[in-house]
Parts: sequence; C-alpha cells; structure tokens
Amino acid sequence: MTAGRRPLIVGIINCTPDSFSDGGSYPEPVDAVRAGLRMLAEGADCLDIGGESTRPGSLPVPPAEQLKRVLPVIRGLRAQSEAPLSVDTQSPEVAVKALESGVDIINDVSACRDPGWQRVLEEWRIPIILMHMRGTPLDMQVSPEYSEGVVPTVTAFFEERLANLQQWGVRAERTILDPGIGFGKRVQHNLELIRSIDAFQSLGRPIFIGASRKGFIQKTLAEADGDVTDLEKDLDIGTLMVNAVAICKGAHFLRVHNVSYARALVRMFEAVQTGTERK
Repeated sequence: MTAGRRPLIVGIINCTPDSFSDGGSYPEPVDAVRAGLRMLAEGADCLDIGGESTRPGSLPVPPAEQLKRVLPVIRGLRAQSEAPLSVDTQSPEVAVKALESGVDIINDVSACRDPGWQRVLEEWRIPIILMHMRGTPLDMQVSPEYSEGVVPTVTAFFEERLANLQQWGVRAERTILDPGIGFGKRVQHNLELIRSIDAFQSLGRPIFIGASRKGFIQKTLAEADGDVTDLEKDLDIGTLMVNAVAICKGAHFLRVHNVSYARALVRMFEAVQTGTERK
C-alpha cells in the first residue's frame, strides 16, 4: 500500500475489551472479521488490526494475549480478502506471527524502538508506520510539555528514528510517519500538529493521521461549562472536520472508525481538487 493521488483510508479494528472508543465491540473474531469486510465494502483501503489498547493510562498486554486476539481476525480477513492489512503492535514477537498469517504492514506506536525490531525488519521488508509518543500509554498524558515546540520536537524525533533505522538497513522508502495525535499531547499540541502537517513534508515521507474520535475533539467542541450539543456529541463529525483540515494540509493516510464518513470526505476532496465529478 503506497500513498497515491488521493488520501487512503485505514479502517480501525480493535480486538480489545478496553480501547477508548470501540473496546469490546467485537466479542468474537467472527464479529471483527465481519466488521472489517464491511469497512472494505464502505471504501477502506486498508484495515489496521490491534490487540492492545494504547488509550491513556493503559498497561501493556502480553504478546500471547495480543496474538490470541488478533491472529484469528487476521486469518479470517485474509481468507476472504486481498486488501492490505496492518497490525498495530509494539511487540516484535506479535509482528512476526501476524506477518506469517498474512499481514502486510507494521504499525508501531513506539516507532520500532525495541531492539528486537531489527531482526524483524531485516527479514520482512514491509512498510512500517512510525509514530511519535511522549512516554508510554500509561504515563503519556501526565503533564506533557514541549519546551522546544511540539512540531520541531516531533520532526527531530522522526529524523532520529529514520537515521537509526537506516543503520539497520531499513530504507526510508519503507516508512510512513505518524505524528501521534493524542499520544502525550495536550489539546493545543494536537491542534498545532494538525495545523502543521505540511511542515512534515520536508521529511519526504507519507504522513499518517489517527485523530478519530480522540478526546481533544470532544474537549474542543465542548462549551465552557462542559455541555455539548447533540451534533457535537457525534465525535465522527468532529473527526470529519479534523480530517478535512489534515488532507488539505497534505496527509496521505486517515485512520478512522467511521469509514463511510471518511470515504465521502475523500470523494469530495478529489472532486474539489480535480474540478470533476466522480463517474
């Protein structure tokens, strides 16, 4: 899966009981497979499958438990579709088993900083999504600050990770960069990152945005007293607004819960860009 003339849509399949938005939505693997196939029919270009919640305050999930959650879903989807699949994991062990089961892409919120990734990335020459996160999911929202500015800090982080991976023989062409919306950032940091997506173009790599239904959207839309209107309670509407700005700023991938909304957004974006309706 490579970034092309239009932003690509990545549907979220969280095989977890505790993810912040859809935890417990798929009690059995067959439910997750059915949801994934529905997302593909609605227009998803790829599915991102995870077995470990990385919501603020969450604890690590052992690789064995992650594998129990994701492997049946990966195998079920692969048996019925050739669409690109990614696995959302910080564990090299989980990645290897997922790759052996048919996954095409690695999505690591810790940007492959575990030394165990070296062997995996040398053996499997697949695309990898590298995300910026301040701290760990357990402590990332404990007073995050960026004295040098959030955009310069994230840019420097990516430069460092790309250089380190190059020492492992991982070419930059295999990488996709995710600034980590909601991972160790305050509301203003998230807003600044979305506003500044075009600043990351200097790195020469596709930009991946995962803002779907995140807390900064609800906090931004809430009134001063904390009340929100019915429209503002629909975090998919807020997500749509954020993603519209993101693709206008140059985002190449949108990771979303609501594929139908994202597909409509991308179709409208294409029409505006080209000046022609889609036949």
